[in-house]
Amino acid sequence: MRRQRLSLLTPLALLGLLAGLADLCHGYAGEDEDYYMQELLTREQYNQVQMLEKPVASIPDRHELPSQHPAKKVPKGKADSSRQMDKTTADAKSGISLHVSLQGYLQQVGLEKGYDNIKTANKKTEKNKKSALKTPNSISEGDGRYSSVKEECPPMGLETLKIDDFQLHASTTKRYGLGAHRGRLNIQGGLYEDDLYDGAWCAGRDDPLQWFEVDARRLTKFTGVITQGRSSLWSSDWVTSYKVMVSNDSHTWITLKNGSEDLIFTGNREKEIPVRNLFPTPVVARYIRVNPRSWFGSGSICMRVEILGCPMPDPNNYYHRRNEVITTDDLDFRHHSYKEMRQLMKVVNEKCPNITRIYNIGKSHGGLKLYAIEISDNPGEHEVGEPEFRYTAGSHGNEVLGRELLLLLMQFMCQEYLSGNQRIRRLVEETRIHLLPSVNPDGYEKAFEVGSELSGWSLGRWSNDGIDIHHNFPDLNSILWEAEAKKWIPRKMFNHHVPIPEWYQHKNASVAVETRALIAWMEKIPYVLGGNLQGGELVVTFPYDKTRSQGVTREPTPTPDDHVFRWLAFSYASTHRLMTNANQRVCHTEHFAKEDGTINGASWHTAAGSMNDFSYLHTNCFELSMYVGCDKFPHESELPEEWENNRESLLVFMEQVHRGIKGVVRDVQGRGIANATISVEGISHDIRTAADGDYWRLLNPGEYRVTARAEGYSLTSKKCEVGYEMGATRCDFVIGRTNLSRIKEIMEKFNKQPIRLPVRQLQARRSRERRLGT
Repeated sequence: MRRQRLSLLTPLALLGLLAGLADLCHGYAGEDEDYYMQELLTREQYNQVQMLEKPVASIPDRHELPSQHPAKKVPKGKADSSRQMDKTTADAKSGISLHVSLQGYLQQVGLEKGYDNIKTANKKTEKNKKSALKTPNSISEGDGRYSSVKEECPPMGLETLKIDDFQLHASTTKRYGLGAHRGRLNIQGGLYEDDLYDGAWCAGRDDPLQWFEVDARRLTKFTGVITQGRSSLWSSDWVTSYKVMVSNDSHTWITLKNGSEDLIFTGNREKEIPVRNLFPTPVVARYIRVNPRSWFGSGSICMRVEILGCPMPDPNNYYHRRNEVITTDDLDFRHHSYKEMRQLMKVVNEKCPNITRIYNIGKSHGGLKLYAIEISDNPGEHEVGEPEFRYTAGSHGNEVLGRELLLLLMQFMCQEYLSGNQRIRRLVEETRIHLLPSVNPDGYEKAFEVGSELSGWSLGRWSNDGIDIHHNFPDLNSILWEAEAKKWIPRKMFNHHVPIPEWYQHKNASVAVETRALIAWMEKIPYVLGGNLQGGELVVTFPYDKTRSQGVTREPTPTPDDHVFRWLAFSYASTHRLMTNANQRVCHTEHFAKEDGTINGASWHTAAGSMNDFSYLHTNCFELSMYVGCDKFPHESELPEEWENNRESLLVFMEQVHRGIKGVVRDVQGRGIANATISVEGISHDIRTAADGDYWRLLNPGEYRVTARAEGYSLTSKKCEVGYEMGATRCDFVIGRTNLSRIKEIMEKFNKQPIRLPVRQLQARRSRERRLGT
C-alpha cells in the first residue's frame, strides 16, 4: 500500500508554518482552503517525496473484474495520457533525508506502523517484478488468499452530496447540464435532453484521454469505485471499462497496476444497474480519477460515480470536515432485515411494555406481516379526546431511510420516556401514535439483499405483483370534481368521506394486498394527521397530488385546506437540517429549498390515486409525504447523521396533531353522537365525529364559525377561536332531536302503525277539514 501526503519539516518549512500562524492572528482561513501539511512544503519538495515511492502492484478483484481474459494492453495510438507523468527519478541523498522526515511526521501523528506497511509493500513490489503475477484468469472463485488485504470503505458521499460540486472535475464536458457536478451515483436527469439538470457527466470528446476526478480534500484510503451510465429517457450512454489513477497533487498520477500492466476494470452493461469494483489493495491519496477506456458503441462517454474511501487518521486535526454531525443518541444505527426489524420492535416493546403495543394490519403479497407499533399511555385503547397520529414508511421498498428513521424513532421515544423527558412524556400521554415502518417488506428485502449502493434507483420499489403501493389507491379526486361540476354537493353527495367505487373493491381489481390492508387500517382508526416517509429528494409534499385539469402534468391544485397543509408541511421542512437551506445543492432537478422545502404535489408532478389524496377525501386524516433524503438507501455510516437531520422534524410534525379545535358532539342526554358532521364556514371540506362523538379539526390560528349536525338532530353553530400556543381549542356541541326524527322514532316504536288520536282532537281535525272544503 502506498503512502501519500508527506510532510517535510525542514527549517524553511517551519518558518513557513510560523508565518502562517502569524497570518491566522489577523483572520480566519476560508472554508475552501486546504488544511493539509502539504501547504508547509514547496511544490518541488512535495513532488520529490512523491517520486520516492513506486506504484504498488495490484491484483484484480475476482468478483468485480472479468475472469475470462487477462488485462488487455492498450493499443498504440490510445496510450494513457498519464503515462508521461509516471516518471520515477529521485536523488539518492535527498531520498534519504525525505525518508527520515516522512518517518518523523508519521511518528508524530501515530502512523509509523502505516509507513512500515508502505515500505513492506514496496519491497514486495520489487520482488514481484522478478516473478510473474497471476492474472485474473488464474484466480479461482474459492481462492481467498487476498481476502486479508481486501478492504471496503463506505461511500465518500457523491450521492449524499457530502462531496461538494467544486470537488468534482473532468477533462472535458459536453455541456453544463452534463458537467462533472452531475456525475453522481443515482442522480436523475431532467425530462428533456437539453435540461440544465441532466443525468450524468458526459465527456466533450469520446476518446481514451477523458477522465472524471474527485478531490477528497484530505488523505483518503480509496478501496473501490461504483459506476452507472447516464440517466436519460432518450439516450443510451455508459462506460464499459476504465482505469483508475490516484495523485496527491493533481499533477503526478499513478495508475493502479496488475503487475507491470495497468488494471482495466469492467464497467457497465446498461445505464441503470450500478457496478462496483473493489481495489485488490487500498491506495492512499487525495485525488482519484476514473479514466474511461471503452464505452457503449451507440453512445458516448457518460458516467455516474461513487467512490469508496475512508479518511485517514487525523489526530492533530489538520484536516477540516465541514458540517460534520455527531449524534449523542444511543440507538441501533444499522439496516435491519425483516426479521431484525421484528426483533427490534419486540425489544422496544419489552423495554417499554406500559406504553407500547405491537400489532399487524395484514400481510404482504409474499406473506410477510405488516407490523406496526403503538405508543400511548393506554396502548390498545382509543381514549375520548385523544387524537390518533400515524407515520408510515417503505411503501416503495427501496426507499429505506424512512423505514430506519421510524425504527430509530420508536427506540428514541421509549428511551426518552423512561428517562423522564417531559416533551416525550407529554406526546405519549396526550397522543395515540402509530408507527408502521415497512409497508412493502417484500420490496425492501430485494433491495436489502443487493445492498445500499448497488440497488440502483428502482430495485424493490414495487410490490411483489408489480404495483406502486403509494399510488394504488382509488382516484376519488375525479369523483368529487365531477360531482362539483354537476352541482351535486351537498344535495346528492358530501364534500368529504367520498365513497370507494364498487369496481375498486372487486377481487380481480389491480389492487395490492398491502393497499387493501392500509385502507382497512385507515378506516378503522380515526386518524387526524399522518405522514408517509419517502426517499430520493428533500421536500415535503401536500395534497392534492393530482392536477385538476386533464392532460396537464404540472399545475397547482390546492385543497380547501391549503393553508393548513402549507403550515403542516413547513413545520417539518423548517425544522429539518437541510430542507430549507438555500445553499443546499439540488438533489436531482428541482430546487425545493427556494420554496421553503415544500410543494403542492400536483405542482411537482401529477399522480392519481395517491395515499395523500385518498386519506384527505375518504377519511378525516390530513396526510403528507416527507422526502427525507437525496439518497434512497444510504450507507449505514450515514444513518446517525440522517437521524440528526430528521429527528426534530419528526417530533415537531407529531405535535401539530394538537393544532386547531377538538371536542365532543353529544345529545341532550349527554351521549356521544357518532358520524356527526363538523363544518367550518369558508372551508368546503367537512369531517366527522368518531364512535364516541369526539372529533379533531386541524386549523390555523384564527376565529372560525363551526357547525355540528347529524342525521335526526338539529344543527348547532358557535364561534371557536384557535390560538398560536400549542394545544387544540376545546369546542363541544350539544344538539337536540328534530320534530321529524321524533315522529319517526314514535312510528318505529309502534311498528309504523297510524297513531290513534284522542276523540276531541279527532273531532277538531274533521271540523277544520269541513271548513276548508266549503
